[in-house]
Amino acid sequence: MANTSRSRPDAPLPPIQLDPAIRNQSLRVRAGLRAAILDGLLPPGTRLPSSRDLSRTLGIGRNAVVAAFEHLISDGLIEARHGSGTFVSPQLPPAQQTATAPDLALAYGKRPPFALGQTHVEPDFLARLGAATRRAIALARPADLAYGDPRGTRHLRTQIAETLAANRGIRCDPDCIIVVTGTQHGLRLCADALLTPGDTAWFEDPGYNVSRATLTAAGMTLAPVPVDAAGLDVAAGIANAPNARAVYVTPSHQFPTGVRMEMTRRAALIDWAEATGAWVFEDDYDSEFRYSGPPLTALAGLSPNRVIYLGTFAKTLFPGLRLGYIVVPPDALERVLRARPALDRFQPAFLQNAVADLLADGTVATHLRRNLRRYRAARDLVAQCIVETSEGRLTPDVPEHGLHLIAWLPAGTSTATATEIRSAAGVETLLVSETRMQQGEREGFVLGFSGHAPEDLRIAATALGRAALTTLSSSGGGTN
Repeated sequence: MANTSRSRPDAPLPPIQLDPAIRNQSLRVRAGLRAAILDGLLPPGTRLPSSRDLSRTLGIGRNAVVAAFEHLISDGLIEARHGSGTFVSPQLPPAQQTATAPDLALAYGKRPPFALGQTHVEPDFLARLGAATRRAIALARPADLAYGDPRGTRHLRTQIAETLAANRGIRCDPDCIIVVTGTQHGLRLCADALLTPGDTAWFEDPGYNVSRATLTAAGMTLAPVPVDAAGLDVAAGIANAPNARAVYVTPSHQFPTGVRMEMTRRAALIDWAEATGAWVFEDDYDSEFRYSGPPLTALAGLSPNRVIYLGTFAKTLFPGLRLGYIVVPPDALERVLRARPALDRFQPAFLQNAVADLLADGTVATHLRRNLRRYRAARDLVAQCIVETSEGRLTPDVPEHGLHLIAWLPAGTSTATATEIRSAAGVETLLVSETRMQQGEREGFVLGFSGHAPEDLRIAATALGRAALTTLSSSGGGTN
Protein backbone atom coordinates (compact mmCIF):
# COMPACT_ATOMS: atom_id res chain seq x y z
CA MET A 1 0.00 0.00 0.00
CA ALA A 2 1.34 3.41 -0.92
CA ASN A 3 2.28 5.91 1.77
CA THR A 4 -0.92 7.75 2.74
CA SER A 5 0.70 11.01 3.88
CA ARG A 6 -0.66 14.11 2.14
CA SER A 7 1.40 15.66 -0.66
CA ARG A 8 -0.55 18.95 -0.40
CA PRO A 9 -3.36 19.96 1.91
CA ASP A 10 -5.80 20.37 -0.98
CA ALA A 11 -4.76 17.21 -2.86
CA PRO A 12 -4.70 14.11 -0.62
CA LEU A 13 -2.94 11.05 -1.98
CA PRO A 14 -5.58 8.61 -3.22
CA PRO A 15 -5.68 5.24 -1.44
CA ILE A 16 -4.45 3.19 -4.35
CA GLN A 17 -2.97 -0.31 -4.38
CA LEU A 18 -0.14 -0.83 -6.86
CA ASP A 19 0.10 -4.36 -8.25
CA PRO A 20 3.76 -5.46 -8.44
CA ALA A 21 2.78 -8.16 -10.96
CA ILE A 22 2.22 -5.42 -13.55
CA ARG A 23 5.69 -4.82 -14.95
CA ASN A 24 4.97 -1.57 -16.79
CA GLN A 25 5.00 1.40 -14.37
CA SER A 26 2.44 3.42 -16.29
CA LEU A 27 0.01 0.52 -16.48
CA ARG A 28 0.59 -0.20 -12.78
CA VAL A 29 -0.40 3.37 -11.79
CA ARG A 30 -3.33 3.35 -14.19
CA ALA A 31 -4.66 0.07 -12.74
CA GLY A 32 -4.31 1.33 -9.17
CA LEU A 33 -6.07 4.63 -9.82
CA ARG A 34 -8.79 2.98 -11.90
CA ALA A 35 -9.56 0.47 -9.13
CA ALA A 36 -9.74 3.24 -6.53
CA ILE A 37 -12.15 5.22 -8.73
CA LEU A 38 -14.41 2.30 -9.63
CA ASP A 39 -14.51 1.08 -6.02
CA GLY A 40 -15.63 4.50 -4.83
CA LEU A 41 -12.48 5.25 -2.82
CA LEU A 42 -12.04 8.28 -5.06
CA PRO A 43 -15.59 9.69 -5.47
CA PRO A 44 -16.65 11.71 -8.55
CA GLY A 45 -15.24 15.24 -8.48
CA THR A 46 -12.23 14.37 -6.27
CA ARG A 47 -9.14 16.43 -7.10
CA LEU A 48 -6.06 14.29 -7.72
CA PRO A 49 -2.49 15.21 -6.75
CA SER A 50 -0.27 16.63 -9.46
CA SER A 51 1.76 14.18 -11.51
CA ARG A 52 4.95 15.47 -9.82
CA ASP A 53 3.59 14.96 -6.28
CA LEU A 54 2.17 11.53 -7.11
CA SER A 55 5.42 10.47 -8.76
CA ARG A 56 7.46 11.49 -5.73
CA THR A 57 5.18 9.82 -3.20
CA LEU A 58 4.76 6.55 -5.11
CA GLY A 59 8.37 6.30 -6.17
CA ILE A 60 7.28 6.06 -9.79
CA GLY A 61 8.76 8.01 -12.69
CA ARG A 62 6.83 11.14 -13.51
CA ASN A 63 6.53 10.20 -17.18
CA ALA A 64 4.81 6.97 -16.12
CA VAL A 65 2.32 8.95 -14.00
CA VAL A 66 1.64 11.39 -16.84
CA ALA A 67 1.03 8.47 -19.21
CA ALA A 68 -1.31 6.87 -16.65
CA PHE A 69 -3.27 10.13 -16.39
CA GLU A 70 -3.56 10.27 -20.19
CA HIS A 71 -4.92 6.72 -20.29
CA LEU A 72 -7.49 7.51 -17.62
CA ILE A 73 -8.54 10.67 -19.45
CA SER A 74 -9.07 8.57 -22.60
CA ASP A 75 -11.14 6.17 -20.50
CA GLY A 76 -13.31 9.06 -19.36
CA LEU A 77 -12.54 8.29 -15.71
CA ILE A 78 -10.69 11.54 -15.02
CA GLU A 79 -10.57 14.96 -16.64
CA ALA A 80 -7.95 17.73 -16.74
CA ARG A 81 -9.16 21.30 -16.09
CA HIS A 82 -6.84 23.99 -17.34
CA GLY A 83 -5.41 25.92 -14.42
CA SER A 84 -7.27 23.88 -11.82
CA GLY A 85 -5.77 20.39 -11.88
CA THR A 86 -6.96 16.83 -12.55
CA PHE A 87 -10.25 15.51 -11.19
CA VAL A 88 -12.22 12.28 -11.08
CA SER A 89 -14.99 12.64 -13.66
CA PRO A 90 -18.13 14.01 -11.96
CA GLN A 91 -20.31 12.13 -14.49
CA LEU A 92 -19.39 8.70 -13.14
CA PRO A 93 -22.26 6.70 -11.62
CA PRO A 94 -22.04 5.80 -7.94
CA ALA A 95 -19.75 2.88 -7.17
CA GLN A 96 -21.50 -0.48 -6.99
CA GLN A 97 -20.57 -3.29 -4.65
CA THR A 98 -19.19 -6.26 -6.55
CA ALA A 99 -21.84 -8.96 -6.80
CA THR A 100 -20.96 -12.42 -5.51
CA ALA A 101 -21.65 -15.30 -7.84
CA PRO A 102 -23.96 -18.02 -6.49
CA ASP A 103 -22.46 -21.35 -5.51
CA LEU A 104 -23.08 -23.64 -8.46
CA ALA A 105 -21.02 -26.57 -7.21
CA LEU A 106 -24.06 -28.84 -7.34
CA ALA A 107 -24.66 -28.08 -11.01
CA TYR A 108 -21.12 -27.96 -12.33
CA GLY A 109 -18.12 -30.15 -11.75
CA LYS A 110 -19.51 -32.31 -8.94
CA ARG A 111 -19.62 -36.08 -9.58
CA PRO A 112 -21.42 -37.80 -6.68
CA PRO A 113 -22.10 -41.54 -6.97
CA PHE A 114 -25.11 -42.28 -9.20
CA ALA A 115 -24.62 -39.07 -11.22
CA LEU A 116 -25.56 -39.76 -14.83
CA GLY A 117 -23.31 -39.40 -17.83
CA GLN A 118 -19.94 -39.93 -16.12
CA THR A 119 -17.14 -41.72 -17.95
CA HIS A 120 -13.80 -43.34 -17.21
CA VAL A 121 -10.84 -42.11 -19.23
CA GLU A 122 -7.53 -43.96 -19.07
CA PRO A 123 -4.28 -41.94 -19.02
CA ASP A 124 -3.09 -43.86 -22.07
CA PHE A 125 -6.08 -42.68 -24.08
CA LEU A 126 -5.52 -39.06 -23.04
CA ALA A 127 -1.86 -39.37 -24.05
CA ARG A 128 -2.88 -40.64 -27.47
CA LEU A 129 -5.45 -37.88 -27.87
CA GLY A 130 -2.85 -35.29 -26.86
CA ALA A 131 -0.35 -36.64 -29.38
CA ALA A 132 -2.97 -36.69 -32.13
CA THR A 133 -3.99 -33.11 -31.33
CA ARG A 134 -0.40 -31.87 -31.42
CA ARG A 135 0.09 -33.65 -34.73
CA ALA A 136 -3.07 -32.06 -36.15
CA ILE A 137 -1.86 -28.61 -35.11
CA ALA A 138 1.62 -29.19 -36.55
CA LEU A 139 0.14 -30.31 -39.88
CA ALA A 140 -2.58 -27.64 -39.99
CA ARG A 141 -3.49 -26.20 -43.36
CA PRO A 142 -4.71 -22.61 -43.81
CA ALA A 143 -8.32 -23.85 -43.86
CA ASP A 144 -7.79 -25.41 -40.41
CA LEU A 145 -6.92 -22.00 -39.00
CA ALA A 146 -10.14 -20.37 -40.23
CA TYR A 147 -13.73 -20.86 -39.05
CA GLY A 148 -13.98 -23.91 -41.27
CA ASP A 149 -16.85 -25.85 -42.77
CA PRO A 150 -20.04 -25.49 -40.66
CA ARG A 151 -20.52 -29.24 -41.06
CA GLY A 152 -17.16 -30.02 -39.44
CA THR A 153 -13.97 -31.44 -40.92
CA ARG A 154 -14.30 -33.93 -43.75
CA HIS A 155 -11.92 -36.30 -41.96
CA LEU A 156 -14.15 -36.61 -38.87
CA ARG A 157 -17.40 -36.76 -40.84
CA THR A 158 -16.03 -39.59 -42.95
CA GLN A 159 -15.03 -41.58 -39.89
CA ILE A 160 -18.43 -41.01 -38.28
CA ALA A 161 -20.21 -42.16 -41.45
CA GLU A 162 -18.14 -45.36 -41.58
CA THR A 163 -18.81 -46.08 -37.90
CA LEU A 164 -22.57 -45.52 -38.26
CA ALA A 165 -22.76 -47.75 -41.33
CA ALA A 166 -20.93 -50.58 -39.58
CA ASN A 167 -22.58 -50.36 -36.15
CA ARG A 168 -25.97 -48.68 -36.51
CA GLY A 169 -27.13 -49.56 -40.03
CA ILE A 170 -27.11 -45.91 -41.14
CA ARG A 171 -25.84 -45.39 -44.68
CA CYS A 172 -25.30 -41.68 -45.13
CA ASP A 173 -23.22 -39.26 -47.15
CA PRO A 174 -20.56 -37.63 -44.91
CA ASP A 175 -21.79 -34.30 -46.30
CA CYS A 176 -25.10 -34.88 -44.47
CA ILE A 177 -23.30 -35.09 -41.10
CA ILE A 178 -22.90 -31.94 -38.99
CA VAL A 179 -20.44 -31.88 -36.11
CA VAL A 180 -21.86 -30.10 -33.04
CA THR A 181 -20.92 -29.72 -29.38
CA GLY A 182 -23.32 -32.43 -28.24
CA THR A 183 -26.82 -33.82 -28.42
CA GLN A 184 -28.55 -30.76 -26.97
CA HIS A 185 -26.74 -28.42 -29.35
CA GLY A 186 -27.83 -30.56 -32.30
CA LEU A 187 -31.40 -30.80 -31.03
CA ARG A 188 -31.71 -27.05 -30.53
CA LEU A 189 -30.16 -26.38 -33.93
CA CYS A 190 -32.68 -28.63 -35.68
CA ALA A 191 -35.60 -27.23 -33.70
CA ASP A 192 -34.62 -23.68 -34.64
CA ALA A 193 -34.14 -24.59 -38.30
CA LEU A 194 -37.09 -26.89 -38.96
CA LEU A 195 -39.81 -25.94 -36.49
CA THR A 196 -41.69 -22.81 -35.48
CA PRO A 197 -42.15 -21.69 -31.85
CA GLY A 198 -45.51 -23.00 -30.72
CA ASP A 199 -45.30 -26.18 -32.81
CA THR A 200 -46.29 -29.34 -31.00
CA ALA A 201 -43.77 -32.13 -30.51
CA TRP A 202 -44.35 -35.57 -29.02
CA PHE A 203 -42.14 -36.29 -26.05
CA GLU A 204 -41.58 -39.60 -24.28
CA ASP A 205 -43.14 -39.85 -20.83
CA PRO A 206 -41.11 -40.62 -18.80
CA GLY A 207 -38.32 -39.01 -20.77
CA TYR A 208 -34.98 -37.26 -20.78
CA ASN A 209 -35.29 -34.05 -18.72
CA VAL A 210 -32.42 -32.27 -20.46
CA SER A 211 -33.90 -32.67 -23.94
CA ARG A 212 -37.30 -31.65 -22.61
CA ALA A 213 -35.74 -28.40 -21.37
CA THR A 214 -34.00 -27.86 -24.71
CA LEU A 215 -37.19 -28.19 -26.76
CA THR A 216 -39.15 -26.07 -24.30
CA ALA A 217 -36.50 -23.34 -24.55
CA ALA A 218 -36.86 -23.49 -28.34
CA GLY A 219 -40.56 -22.66 -27.93
CA MET A 220 -42.02 -26.10 -28.61
CA THR A 221 -45.30 -27.26 -27.07
CA LEU A 222 -44.59 -30.76 -25.75
CA ALA A 223 -47.26 -33.45 -25.83
CA PRO A 224 -46.42 -36.30 -23.42
CA VAL A 225 -46.65 -39.74 -25.02
CA PRO A 226 -46.56 -42.78 -22.71
CA VAL A 227 -43.77 -45.35 -22.87
CA ASP A 228 -44.42 -49.01 -22.09
CA ALA A 229 -42.48 -52.26 -22.51
CA ALA A 230 -42.60 -51.84 -26.30
CA GLY A 231 -41.33 -48.27 -26.27
CA LEU A 232 -43.11 -45.10 -27.35
CA ASP A 233 -46.86 -45.70 -27.74
CA VAL A 234 -47.34 -44.32 -31.25
CA ALA A 235 -51.10 -44.92 -31.24
CA ALA A 236 -51.44 -42.82 -28.08
CA GLY A 237 -49.38 -40.06 -29.68
CA ILE A 238 -51.61 -40.01 -32.76
CA ALA A 239 -54.74 -39.99 -30.60
CA ASN A 240 -53.52 -37.16 -28.36
CA ALA A 241 -51.63 -34.94 -30.83
CA PRO A 242 -52.14 -36.09 -34.44
CA ASN A 243 -50.88 -32.80 -35.90
CA ALA A 244 -47.55 -32.71 -34.07
CA ARG A 245 -44.67 -31.44 -36.19
CA ALA A 246 -41.93 -33.50 -34.51
CA VAL A 247 -41.20 -36.27 -32.02
CA TYR A 248 -38.25 -36.77 -29.68
CA VAL A 249 -37.52 -40.44 -29.07
CA THR A 250 -34.77 -42.66 -27.61
CA PRO A 251 -35.68 -45.91 -29.37
CA SER A 252 -32.57 -48.04 -28.86
CA HIS A 253 -32.27 -47.45 -25.12
CA GLN A 254 -35.15 -45.41 -23.75
CA PHE A 255 -34.37 -42.96 -21.00
CA PRO A 256 -34.97 -43.73 -18.19
CA THR A 257 -36.71 -47.11 -18.54
CA GLY A 258 -34.08 -48.70 -20.78
CA VAL A 259 -36.65 -50.44 -23.00
CA ARG A 260 -36.03 -50.99 -26.70
CA MET A 261 -38.69 -49.79 -29.12
CA GLU A 262 -40.20 -52.77 -30.90
CA MET A 263 -40.17 -52.95 -34.70
CA THR A 264 -43.95 -52.64 -35.01
CA ARG A 265 -43.80 -49.36 -33.08
CA ARG A 266 -40.82 -48.17 -35.13
CA ALA A 267 -42.64 -48.86 -38.37
CA ALA A 268 -45.76 -47.12 -37.09
CA LEU A 269 -43.75 -44.05 -36.05
CA ILE A 270 -42.05 -43.83 -39.44
CA ASP A 271 -45.37 -44.24 -41.29
CA TRP A 272 -46.89 -41.42 -39.24
CA ALA A 273 -43.89 -39.13 -39.80
CA GLU A 274 -43.83 -39.73 -43.55
CA ALA A 275 -47.59 -39.26 -43.85
CA THR A 276 -47.65 -35.99 -41.87
CA GLY A 277 -44.24 -34.57 -42.77
CA ALA A 278 -43.19 -34.56 -39.12
CA TRP A 279 -39.55 -34.78 -38.07
CA VAL A 280 -38.28 -37.60 -35.86
CA PHE A 281 -35.44 -36.56 -33.55
CA GLU A 282 -33.70 -39.85 -32.75
CA ASP A 283 -31.45 -39.52 -29.70
CA ASP A 284 -29.34 -42.67 -29.74
CA TYR A 285 -29.00 -42.49 -25.97
CA ASP A 286 -26.16 -44.71 -24.68
CA SER A 287 -26.58 -46.96 -27.72
CA GLU A 288 -22.85 -47.79 -27.87
CA PHE A 289 -22.95 -49.52 -24.48
CA ARG A 290 -24.52 -52.89 -25.23
CA TYR A 291 -23.36 -55.69 -22.94
CA SER A 292 -24.67 -58.60 -24.99
CA GLY A 293 -25.69 -59.08 -28.60
CA PRO A 294 -24.90 -57.05 -31.71
CA PRO A 295 -25.55 -53.30 -32.05
CA LEU A 296 -29.13 -52.34 -32.84
CA THR A 297 -30.27 -50.81 -36.11
CA ALA A 298 -31.13 -47.14 -35.69
CA LEU A 299 -34.39 -45.55 -36.79
CA ALA A 300 -32.39 -43.40 -39.19
CA GLY A 301 -31.34 -46.61 -40.94
CA LEU A 302 -35.00 -47.36 -41.63
CA SER A 303 -36.13 -43.89 -42.69
CA PRO A 304 -33.33 -41.56 -43.84
CA ASN A 305 -35.80 -38.95 -45.10
CA ARG A 306 -37.71 -38.03 -41.91
CA VAL A 307 -35.33 -39.06 -39.10
CA ILE A 308 -32.60 -36.80 -37.75
CA TYR A 309 -30.05 -38.85 -35.87
CA LEU A 310 -28.38 -37.32 -32.79
CA GLY A 311 -25.10 -38.81 -31.57
CA THR A 312 -22.30 -37.76 -29.25
CA PHE A 313 -18.80 -38.64 -28.05
CA ALA A 314 -19.70 -37.47 -24.52
CA LYS A 315 -20.19 -41.04 -23.29
CA THR A 316 -17.88 -43.03 -25.56
CA LEU A 317 -15.03 -40.62 -24.70
CA PHE A 318 -15.83 -37.86 -22.19
CA PRO A 319 -18.25 -34.88 -21.91
CA GLY A 320 -15.52 -32.24 -21.76
CA LEU A 321 -14.53 -33.08 -25.32
CA ARG A 322 -17.66 -31.21 -26.50
CA LEU A 323 -18.06 -33.16 -29.72
CA GLY A 324 -21.29 -34.60 -31.05
CA TYR A 325 -22.91 -34.99 -34.45
CA ILE A 326 -26.22 -35.06 -36.25
CA VAL A 327 -27.17 -36.88 -39.44
CA VAL A 328 -29.57 -34.67 -41.38
CA PRO A 329 -31.75 -35.73 -44.34
CA PRO A 330 -30.55 -34.05 -47.57
CA ASP A 331 -33.78 -32.06 -47.92
CA ALA A 332 -33.25 -30.43 -44.51
CA LEU A 333 -29.49 -29.89 -44.70
CA GLU A 334 -29.49 -26.39 -46.17
CA ARG A 335 -31.99 -25.07 -43.62
CA VAL A 336 -30.02 -26.48 -40.70
CA LEU A 337 -26.73 -25.08 -41.99
CA ARG A 338 -28.29 -21.64 -42.50
CA ALA A 339 -29.47 -21.64 -38.88
CA ARG A 340 -26.13 -22.68 -37.44
CA PRO A 341 -24.15 -19.37 -37.42
CA ALA A 342 -26.74 -17.89 -35.05
CA LEU A 343 -25.79 -20.47 -32.41
CA ASP A 344 -22.02 -20.92 -32.67
CA ARG A 345 -18.96 -20.72 -34.91
CA PHE A 346 -18.13 -24.43 -35.05
CA GLN A 347 -15.70 -26.77 -33.27
CA PRO A 348 -11.89 -26.49 -33.65
CA ALA A 349 -10.59 -28.42 -36.64
CA PHE A 350 -7.55 -29.64 -34.66
CA LEU A 351 -9.60 -31.56 -32.12
CA GLN A 352 -11.98 -32.92 -34.74
CA ASN A 353 -9.11 -34.30 -36.82
CA ALA A 354 -7.39 -35.72 -33.74
CA VAL A 355 -10.52 -37.66 -32.78
CA ALA A 356 -10.90 -38.79 -36.39
CA ASP A 357 -7.36 -40.18 -36.32
CA LEU A 358 -8.17 -42.19 -33.18
CA LEU A 359 -11.36 -43.50 -34.77
CA ALA A 360 -9.43 -44.54 -37.86
CA ASP A 361 -6.63 -46.39 -36.05
CA GLY A 362 -8.95 -48.27 -33.66
CA THR A 363 -7.97 -46.40 -30.48
CA VAL A 364 -11.55 -45.31 -29.77
CA ALA A 365 -12.90 -48.84 -30.32
CA THR A 366 -10.30 -50.27 -27.92
CA HIS A 367 -11.14 -47.61 -25.33
CA LEU A 368 -14.85 -48.47 -25.64
CA ARG A 369 -14.28 -52.22 -25.24
CA ARG A 370 -12.25 -51.70 -22.08
CA ASN A 371 -14.88 -49.43 -20.60
CA LEU A 372 -17.67 -51.87 -21.45
CA ARG A 373 -16.01 -54.43 -19.16
CA ARG A 374 -15.54 -51.80 -16.46
CA TYR A 375 -19.11 -50.51 -16.67
CA ARG A 376 -20.59 -54.02 -16.69
CA ALA A 377 -18.76 -54.75 -13.43
CA ALA A 378 -20.02 -51.47 -11.95
CA ARG A 379 -23.59 -52.29 -13.01
CA ASP A 380 -23.42 -55.71 -11.34
CA LEU A 381 -21.88 -54.25 -8.18
CA VAL A 382 -24.67 -51.71 -7.75
CA ALA A 383 -27.41 -54.26 -8.45
CA GLN A 384 -25.97 -56.78 -5.99
CA CYS A 385 -25.58 -54.22 -3.20
CA ILE A 386 -29.10 -52.92 -3.74
CA VAL A 387 -30.60 -56.42 -3.52
CA GLU A 388 -28.59 -57.50 -0.48
CA THR A 389 -28.95 -54.37 1.64
CA SER A 390 -32.62 -53.61 0.90
CA GLU A 391 -33.66 -57.25 1.50
CA GLY A 392 -36.00 -57.16 -1.47
CA ARG A 393 -37.50 -53.72 -0.86
CA LEU A 394 -35.73 -52.43 -3.98
CA THR A 395 -35.75 -54.33 -7.28
CA PRO A 396 -32.93 -53.31 -9.63
CA ASP A 397 -33.76 -53.63 -13.31
CA VAL A 398 -30.36 -54.79 -14.60
CA PRO A 399 -30.00 -53.49 -18.17
CA GLU A 400 -28.26 -55.13 -21.12
CA HIS A 401 -27.66 -51.68 -22.48
CA GLY A 402 -26.63 -48.21 -21.26
CA LEU A 403 -24.97 -46.58 -18.26
CA HIS A 404 -27.74 -46.49 -15.64
CA LEU A 405 -30.28 -48.76 -14.03
CA ILE A 406 -33.55 -48.25 -12.19
CA ALA A 407 -34.00 -49.57 -8.66
CA TRP A 408 -37.78 -49.93 -8.46
CA LEU A 409 -39.71 -49.43 -5.25
CA PRO A 410 -42.68 -51.67 -4.37
CA ALA A 411 -45.87 -50.89 -6.26
CA GLY A 412 -47.85 -48.19 -4.52
CA THR A 413 -44.85 -46.48 -2.90
CA SER A 414 -45.38 -42.74 -2.99
CA THR A 415 -42.99 -40.14 -4.28
CA ALA A 416 -42.92 -38.64 -0.79
CA THR A 417 -41.62 -41.94 0.59
CA ALA A 418 -39.04 -42.19 -2.21
CA THR A 419 -37.86 -38.68 -1.39
CA GLU A 420 -37.59 -39.63 2.28
CA ILE A 421 -35.47 -42.67 1.41
CA ARG A 422 -33.20 -40.60 -0.81
CA SER A 423 -32.72 -38.03 1.92
CA ALA A 424 -32.05 -40.67 4.58
CA ALA A 425 -29.45 -42.35 2.34
CA GLY A 426 -27.70 -39.04 1.67
CA VAL A 427 -27.34 -39.82 -2.03
CA GLU A 428 -28.02 -37.65 -5.07
CA THR A 429 -30.14 -39.61 -7.51
CA LEU A 430 -32.99 -38.92 -9.87
CA LEU A 431 -36.46 -40.28 -9.14
CA VAL A 432 -38.43 -41.81 -12.01
CA SER A 433 -41.25 -39.37 -11.19
CA GLU A 434 -38.84 -36.49 -11.81
CA THR A 435 -38.54 -37.61 -15.44
CA ARG A 436 -42.32 -37.66 -15.99
CA MET A 437 -44.64 -35.01 -17.37
CA GLN A 438 -47.70 -36.85 -16.08
CA GLN A 439 -48.22 -38.99 -13.01
CA GLY A 440 -46.96 -42.55 -13.37
CA GLU A 441 -47.83 -45.85 -11.76
CA ARG A 442 -44.52 -46.77 -10.14
CA GLU A 443 -41.63 -45.00 -8.43
CA GLY A 444 -37.94 -45.81 -8.44
CA PHE A 445 -34.40 -44.46 -8.39
CA VAL A 446 -32.40 -43.78 -11.58
CA LEU A 447 -28.82 -44.80 -10.75
CA GLY A 448 -25.88 -43.96 -12.99
CA PHE A 449 -23.07 -46.47 -12.52
CA SER A 450 -20.46 -45.43 -15.11
CA GLY A 451 -17.37 -43.37 -14.37
CA HIS A 452 -17.51 -43.81 -10.57
CA ALA A 453 -15.02 -45.54 -8.28
CA PRO A 454 -16.30 -49.02 -7.30
CA GLU A 455 -15.95 -48.31 -3.57
CA ASP A 456 -17.96 -45.08 -3.92
CA LEU A 457 -20.71 -47.03 -5.71
CA ARG A 458 -20.67 -49.73 -3.03
CA ILE A 459 -21.04 -47.17 -0.23
CA ALA A 460 -23.83 -45.27 -2.00
CA ALA A 461 -25.76 -48.42 -3.00
CA THR A 462 -25.48 -49.80 0.53
CA ALA A 463 -26.74 -46.52 1.99
CA LEU A 464 -29.70 -46.45 -0.41
CA GLY A 465 -30.59 -50.10 0.21
CA ARG A 466 -30.48 -49.73 3.99
CA ALA A 467 -32.51 -46.52 3.88
CA ALA A 468 -35.15 -48.27 1.77
CA LEU A 469 -35.24 -51.21 4.17
CA THR A 470 -35.59 -49.00 7.25
CA THR A 471 -38.14 -46.58 5.78
CA LEU A 472 -40.37 -49.17 4.13
CA SER A 473 -40.26 -51.50 7.14
CA SER A 474 -41.38 -48.74 9.47
CA SER A 475 -44.16 -47.70 7.09
CA GLY A 476 -45.35 -51.22 6.42
CA GLY A 477 -43.92 -51.44 2.88
CA GLY A 478 -43.29 -55.04 1.90
CA THR A 479 -41.15 -56.83 -0.65
CA ASN A 480 -41.98 -56.84 -4.32
